[in-house]
This record gives sequence, C-alpha cells and structure tokens, in this order.
Amino acid sequence: MRLALLFGSLTLAFLLAVWTTQVPRPRPADAPVAAFSAARAMTDIEQIARAPHPVGSPEHARVRAYLTARMTQLGLSPQQQAGPLSPGSIQRLKKAGGDPDAADNQAINLIGVLPGEDRSQPAVMLMAHYDTVVGSPGAADDSTGVGAVLEAVRAIKARGPVARDLVVLLTDAEELNLDGARIFFGGHPLRDRIGAVVNLEARGGGGRAAMFETGRENGPTIDLFRRAAARADGGTTSTSLAVFMYERMPNGTDFTIPRDRGVGGLNLAFIGRPAQYHSPDAVPANLDQGGLQHIGSQALESADALLRAPALPAKGPNAVYADVFGRWMLSHSAATGWGLLGLTALFGGFAAWRARRATGLTAAQVGRGILDGLWFLTAGLVLAQAVRLLAGPMSSRAASSETYYVLLRRLPWMEAGAVLTVLALALLFLTGARLTRPRTTAGTVAVLTLLVLLIGGFSPIMLGAGVAAAALSLWPIKTPTSTWGGWLGLIALVFLLGCMTQAAAPEAALLFLWPALLAATAAALAALVAPDLTRPAGLIPPAVTGVLGGAWLMGIGHFIFLGIGMDLPGALAMIGLLALLYLRPLSPTLGATRPVLIGAAACLILACGLNLAARFAEPTPATAEALP
Repeated sequence: MRLALLFGSLTLAFLLAVWTTQVPRPRPADAPVAAFSAARAMTDIEQIARAPHPVGSPEHARVRAYLTARMTQLGLSPQQQAGPLSPGSIQRLKKAGGDPDAADNQAINLIGVLPGEDRSQPAVMLMAHYDTVVGSPGAADDSTGVGAVLEAVRAIKARGPVARDLVVLLTDAEELNLDGARIFFGGHPLRDRIGAVVNLEARGGGGRAAMFETGRENGPTIDLFRRAAARADGGTTSTSLAVFMYERMPNGTDFTIPRDRGVGGLNLAFIGRPAQYHSPDAVPANLDQGGLQHIGSQALESADALLRAPALPAKGPNAVYADVFGRWMLSHSAATGWGLLGLTALFGGFAAWRARRATGLTAAQVGRGILDGLWFLTAGLVLAQAVRLLAGPMSSRAASSETYYVLLRRLPWMEAGAVLTVLALALLFLTGARLTRPRTTAGTVAVLTLLVLLIGGFSPIMLGAGVAAAALSLWPIKTPTSTWGGWLGLIALVFLLGCMTQAAAPEAALLFLWPALLAATAAALAALVAPDLTRPAGLIPPAVTGVLGGAWLMGIGHFIFLGIGMDLPGALAMIGLLALLYLRPLSPTLGATRPVLIGAAACLILACGLNLAARFAEPTPATAEALP
C-alpha cells in the first residue's frame, strides 16, 4: 500500500507539474481585436529579427526605420532620442566585432505616446529594447518584447480610450550597458511623468513568462497585477521569492534604471529554451509562439489595468505572493507569515499529541527526524553538485563567454540530471539504507566533497555542507526511528527554517511557510483518522498533499534551476527536502525497500549519464578552451 501510494504520488505530482509549466495556445491572426495575438505579433517579429542588428549595423538602421513606421501607423507619433554610448559599451561592442563608429558612438531610442483622456495624470510606460548582440537575430531577446509591445498597443487602442498617457519606449544599446534606458531616464522631458513601467525581456527562446521583478514597496502593485494576470492567457508564473533572489543577483535589465529611480512597475521575461539565448539560432522560425502569447498577454493586461485604473498603485509594504499551478495567484502581507507559522505549530502540535497517545512518540524521535532532514539537505547539496560537474565546469569558471553559452545549451540536460539526482537521494533516504552503513556513507560524502572542491572550485557552502553531511552520517543512533518521528521532525525542521527566513526575508519565507503548513495540515488529518498510521486512511492525507504540494514545488524548482541551476544545482536539494514533508510517511516497510533502492540506483545512473551525454550533444567549439 505504501509503495503504491509513494510512486503514485510522485507520478501524479510530476504530471501535474508538467501541465502547469506549459505555455498557452498562441492566438491566431483573426483573434478578437481586443485580445493579444501571437500571430499578429509575429508579423513584426519576422521583420525585426530577419538578421542580427547590433548597434551601428546597417540592419540596426533598417529595424529602426521599420519600427518608426509601425509606431506611426499605431498613432504614437514617434520621436528619436540620441545619446552617447558609454566608454564601456564602445569597448564591449568593438570586442564583439561590432562597429560603434558607424553609429557615431550613439544609442538612438524610439519614443511614442498614446494620449490618454487626462494628460495631467502620471503616465504608464511599455518598454523593450530593439538592439541585439552581434551574431544573433534576437527573435526572442528582444524582438519578442518589441513585437509584443506593438501588438499590446494595438489591442489597448481597440479597447477604447484610456485614462492616462501610454508612453512606448523602445530602447537602444541595452545589450551593451543599458545605455538607452540610462539616456531616457537621465534627461528626457517625459521621464518625470512616468508613474509605472511594464518591461519585456527574454533569456532564451520561449517557455512560460515570469513576472520576476517589481519596483520597491510593491504591495499595491501586486494587488493590481494579481487581478490583471487572472485575465491573461495562461495566467502567470510569479513569486516574491524570484523578486527577492533577482534583486541580489548582479544581473540587470532596462527595468533596473527606472526601478533605481523609485518608479514602480513590472518586469516580464521568459527563460526557457536557453540554447537560443544570444544564439544565431534565435530566428523567428525557432521562437516559441506560446511563450510569446504568454508574455504578450500578461503585458497587455497589466498595462491596460494600469492605464484604466483611477489611480496608479501607491507604494506600500512588500507583498508575499506566488502563483498556484500557474493559474491562480495568492498574496498576503509579510506579517501574515507569522500567523501561518502559528497555524503550522498548532496543527503539528495536535498531530504530535495524537501520535504520542497512539504510538508513544518521543521528543528524541522528532529530534532524530530533524537530524535526518539536515543530512538529506547537506548531502543533497554535495551530490547534486558532484553529478552536475560531469556536464562541464561552473559558469563562473568558464574559460570564455563562448563556453558560457555552451553550458547554457546543456542546461536542460543538467536540469534533468539534477532532478534525478535529488530523486535518487530521496528514495535512498526513505528506505533508511544509509543508516546501516554510516562509515561508508560518511566516506562517500567526504570523497564527493573533495571532488567538488577540487574540480568545481572552492566554495565555503560546499565545504560546510560536506562536513555537516559526513558528521551527520556518523552521528550515533541512540533513538530508533519512527514514521511519526521522522515526519514531524521534517516538519519541525522546515518550521524552524521558516521562522528564520520570516524574520530575515519574509518575501522569501513562503518557500518554507506554505509547504510546512500544508504538511502540518496533512499530519493533523492523518493523526485524527489513523493516529498509528497503520491504516490506509491515515496515508491518504500525505499522499494527496504529496501530489498537490509536490507539483507546486516542482514548478517552483523548475524556474529556480533555470535561473541559478547552472552553478548551484544543489538548490533542488531544498526542493527535495520540502517534498519529503509529504512523502516521509509513505516510506516503504522493511520488506519492500528493494524496488525503491533499485529505483534510486537507476535514477542516479541515469542522472550521471545525462550530464555526460550533454558534453556530446552540445560539444565545445574548437574556438573555446576545452572544458575539464
């Protein structure tokens, strides 16, 4: 029974996660005039992305002339704004083989205005960049953004007059150093009228578009976006965790410039199909039109809501939010997180009380469960990093930018390998097999840690994880494990992580708070109907939450990996730990561990094979230094 529920929950969770990460169907050219149509946007993208058009190239001038004509057709009365390229941009363009002298060392923005009924109100801006890197047609980055902006303007006009001005800014030289955005917000007469910005970007060739960045003090903006996203095709993919992470990364987009000036707004991008990022293959024929439909529909609904709102969103406390299966978006205040932790403690305490009465559960058994969870997390970090190195070096140690793009093309292989690695460790964890050979386990962890540090480069995180995992492997077992102790121990561990994160970074705490509350609810229900967990009724709550919570976590994990998985695949170990909140009570009985161990071994072998295969599927060009 447990084995069937375990594999059934995993399978259904995976299928549900795959469904939630699908893009919407692209709308045809004859879609309603007030709707966003990917087919209509593709007409512009096919013209814009005919060839690479970096700053200073003849194609760049052709694209600018084409866009000027299109903006005129849309009634935007376009104007040009020229400004100097920064010295760093000039050097970067020359190094890439471009010719900044042909552009007189200038960036040229295109600016248009769709007048609103009350022109005294703050304006809304739709922004994308029309330049590309040298060598890439840029069908996604950022011809998709430009084409989507033009189609959104057409749809907004079709919906009738708007309350305030819409400013369309197509920036230049974004790929060099965000120069176009700096030039506009550095001195254009319209800059001080901008009250909100919707920016469109891309890193890849498609997939679901995420709203990954906002202005500061975003609570009211998130309330508006939540309502707007409900009208978008395919809903949205967004979480305050992504905003928290992106703010601490060295990356930047055009949105960075107004955001640093205190302007609110939304930043949208898709990052799927990473092989197309800055690639010669980024042509219109290879563009994911479902991804175009998704980002364009979100941009349209967001801009339209801002344009027709009685007042633009004011600044307010940052919200905590995330989409649920890409179809709904839940949000709450940061302070509400403490209430969720209180509910988790209440439901977990009730489950512990019932389990103590039925099975004699002790605090020591719960403590053992906490240590087991720490072992999984630390060992998972090391194992995932070690398997990832089979696909090539960390991007921070890449020999050249060309090597970096090779690694990007290998990213889907790495992700599949990382998922299988964490799954293998989770299955091993559920059998308890590691507890029978503590010295072997500790030695294996120590060897893997050494390899990770020698090949992947020194990392205090990896060193600390390796030392902790080895020490926990040798921890003397004085208390027998129990199902309730292991389950509630994991809940207690995630609860503690949630408390620490809630105190330090409440926008990111939902990663712990929501899964912990769901698991504690399942534990309370199981304790109510079958406190000894020997009857099937007691296993139904964790099995059901395993499907729902597991699918949600897989979706979150997918976008986390696309963002940071190239260098930190062990981040999925945290997702695995959270999934174990639901799977731990489904651990196989002693006599049924053999098929689970076989499954774990098969997953690990396949993970290693996929990472090695990535080297052959996406080989390093002769012009790049050989990968270790």
